Amino acid sequence: MTTITTRTVEYPADGLTMIGYLALPAGVDRRPAVLLGPEGMGLSDVERLRADVLAELGYVALAFDLHGGRYLGDPEEMLARCMPLLADPDRMRGIGHAALDVLRTEPRTDLDRIAAIGYGTGGAVGLELGRDGVSLRAIGTVNATTTGRPGEAARIHCPVWAGVGSEDPIMPPAQRNAFTAEMQAAGVDWRLTVYGGALHAFHHPPVDHPTVPGVGYHPQHAQRAWRDVVDLLAECLPVTEELGT
Repeated sequence: MTTITTRTVEYPADGLTMIGYLALPAGVDRRPAVLLGPEGMGLSDVERLRADVLAELGYVALAFDLHGGRYLGDPEEMLARCMPLLADPDRMRGIGHAALDVLRTEPRTDLDRIAAIGYGTGGAVGLELGRDGVSLRAIGTVNATTTGRPGEAARIHCPVWAGVGSEDPIMPPAQRNAFTAEMQAAGVDWRLTVYGGALHAFHHPPVDHPTVPGVGYHPQHAQRAWRDVVDLLAECLPVTEELGT
C-alpha cells in the first residue's frame, strides 16, 4: 500500500473555525487535488477514509468541514443548520471557497487540476463553486441534485456527474428533473446515475444515532457510486505520473 501523510487543518469559514482533514500522496511533486465534501451531519471518519483512499490513488485530498469541527448526530440540530445553509448559495460558496483556499495553499496541489466531490450538503457546496465560476476539472455529487439561481449554471465549465437513489424522498424525481433541466439549459456536460431501490445517503454506512426519514444504506450501490466517483476522476483528473518513493 502506498504511504500517505495526513493532518488536520484549521481555517475560518461561515463565522466558525473549521477543522478539515488533508491527505497527501507519497512523494514531493505536485499532484491533482480533490475537494471532498461531507453529508449534512458533517465531517466524519467516513470522509477521512475516502480522503485516504484518494491519496493512495495519487491525489491531494481535502475533506472539508461544515460545522466548525462538530458532527451533528441529532437530526433536528443538523436540519436547523443545513436547511438555511442550503437556501443560501452565498454561504455555501463561502464555505467552499475557504476550503478551496486551503487546498490551493498546499504546496503539493497542482493548481490547474482540482475537482470537487461531495455528498449531500457537501455536494451542494461543490455545485455552488461551479456556479460561481471556479475553475474545476470535474464536479461529482451524490444525494445533491440541488438547483441554483437562474442562469448561474452557465458558469460551470467542467463535467458534472450526479448520483441519486431512485427511492430518495429528499431528492425525488421532480428535484432530479429540475437539476437536469438546469444543467441542460446551461450547456453543461452532465450525467445522472440513478441507483435502483436506493434511499437518501445510500452510500453512508449505518450510524449509531437517529437519522432523518428516508435515509438508508445500500452496500452494493455504495460500492458502485464510489467506483463512479473514481472513474470520473480518472477521466477528468488523471494521475499521469508515477508516484514518488
